[in-house]
Amino acid sequence: MADTIERVVPRADTVDRDNAAAASTDEQHGRRPVSTPKVRVRAADLEPYIGLKYLSRLFKLMAVVLILLLVSEIITGLVASGLEALPTLLGEVSRLVVFAGLLWGSGDLAILLIDMGHDLRATRILIGRQLAHTMDEHHGQIDPGMSRPVGELDAPV
Repeated sequence: MADTIERVVPRADTVDRDNAAAASTDEQHGRRPVSTPKVRVRAADLEPYIGLKYLSRLFKLMAVVLILLLVSEIITGLVASGLEALPTLLGEVSRLVVFAGLLWGSGDLAILLIDMGHDLRATRILIGRQLAHTMDEHHGQIDPGMSRPVGELDAPV
């Protein structure tokens, strides 16, 4: 098949917006100028979840220690009793593997809680900024002596 060149022609209203956005960018870094937000980010929103990270590492370390204990128990049982220790070792192996898996899974759940906390913090910050932006936009439309926006009619009595 022949190579065809596809040309995308932008709509007229998007060209004006793109030009306005490009004109408002910072020349040094290619970014828009930084405006100071009315909603400041609290220090509590930036603190990392250090305790949960250590808890996750602790659970995973305990799981690894249990697996090492399991390997040493198998070696000791086989050396001491030979194949006669297999029924006892199978019960111990299953119990320790399940417990190590639970510990490892608990460590992964702690990491999941950290990620959920980060998402919650980001959502809280974004909603606060959206609220401040919305209040700034609508502030000029509200008459200070009235509790409703200008232009809204009184309801008939």
